[in-house]
Amino acid sequence: MAIDPKWRKLPMLLVALGGLIGVIGLFANSKQFAFSYLTAFMFFLSLCLGGLFLTLIHHLFDAQWSVPLRRVNEHLAFLLPVMAALFVPIAIMAPQIYDWMRLDPQVDHALHAKQPLFTKGGFYGVAIGLFVIWTWLSLRLRSWSILQDSAVKGQSVAGKVVFPEQLFIWVGKLMGNPAENDLPVFCSRMMRIHAGYGILVFALTLTLGAIMWVKGIEHQWFSTMYGVYYFAGSVWTTLGTVYVITVLLQRTGPLAAVVKPKTFHDTGVLWFAFTVFYAYIHFSQYFLIWNAAMPEETFWYVKRENGSWWDIGLITVFGHFLLPFLAMLRIDAKLKLPLMIPLAAWAWLCHYCDMQYNIMPKLHPEGVGYQWLWVDLACMAFIGGVLLLVWLKYFKAHAPYPVKDPRLGEALDVHFYEEPGAAVAGKAHH
Repeated sequence: MAIDPKWRKLPMLLVALGGLIGVIGLFANSKQFAFSYLTAFMFFLSLCLGGLFLTLIHHLFDAQWSVPLRRVNEHLAFLLPVMAALFVPIAIMAPQIYDWMRLDPQVDHALHAKQPLFTKGGFYGVAIGLFVIWTWLSLRLRSWSILQDSAVKGQSVAGKVVFPEQLFIWVGKLMGNPAENDLPVFCSRMMRIHAGYGILVFALTLTLGAIMWVKGIEHQWFSTMYGVYYFAGSVWTTLGTVYVITVLLQRTGPLAAVVKPKTFHDTGVLWFAFTVFYAYIHFSQYFLIWNAAMPEETFWYVKRENGSWWDIGLITVFGHFLLPFLAMLRIDAKLKLPLMIPLAAWAWLCHYCDMQYNIMPKLHPEGVGYQWLWVDLACMAFIGGVLLLVWLKYFKAHAPYPVKDPRLGEALDVHFYEEPGAAVAGKAHH
């Protein structure tokens, strides 16, 4: 991928500058740094999990329109092992973030009700388990995808399959569905199998991570919708990010041959759908909590009506939903880059405000801590720079799109068929 020389140093600049200012913030106010770092971490974790989700649904639905974007999403998902390393500061600073680590569960009823998860052992055990699962799932999907790039049609799968994929072949033979003797097709089948159980694992692990790392900041709070709430915002922001990445890769060359106007349109349609879905989930959580009027639930929103948190809440209502909803309502709006590119930047701002709205009121109940904004930005720059460095390394190391995906021709509106008594014909119809 050709990168303008003036942009090549940007990731390292972000890492160096963000790291330096972040260290200053750590010594100036360690608790503020802990909360700022967690906010930035959960923001970028949402992009990685969003990439994993988009990869999973691509395989589950055997989609053709998203084939050109598959590699972009795979590399986003494979940043999850990097997020595991970036979680170390949170693991160290956890006692400063989570009050329940210093409380007695026999005295605190809410904490007692959430045993054994809300214990130090549970916290660190869950963190290790989640990153192991996410690494495994993203690694298997990416490994089969890269293997498919080098596969040849009709090539035997012998010697290419290791445990546990061998179990899938064995089960398939028992059910009368023997393994394909065509490696590219077999790779697609393996990725679909991993996506089959992976979507369930994804739902459970994302929910657990959101509860332990964000909702757990105020452990007294109860919400059965919080995992879906974090999921909806994550995918919404990821779709805007993928839209911009696709534009850049099409303009600079790597995806110029495979990205068509319908690629942008379909991405925009899904982005529009998640705009509505996020609004529905957030409103449902708010409505159900107020309707029940239970103190252990309502206090969370009451706190966020104080000071400037009320303004952030209004940004969520109008900026996270109403503005993008109206902007993308027209069918042709999804193809207008002067509209969609700024909208993606706006999505980042709204999602970051959403993360602040969820995390920071514990530290600053009176309103946004503007005096510490420089620490917030430093943490964002550092984590974002690290992830950008690694993503670019992954992208340069492999084909920019899955060149042997069986659905690639269909994604390009080229459809091949077999004529009676003949091999695959050299004809194509649109």
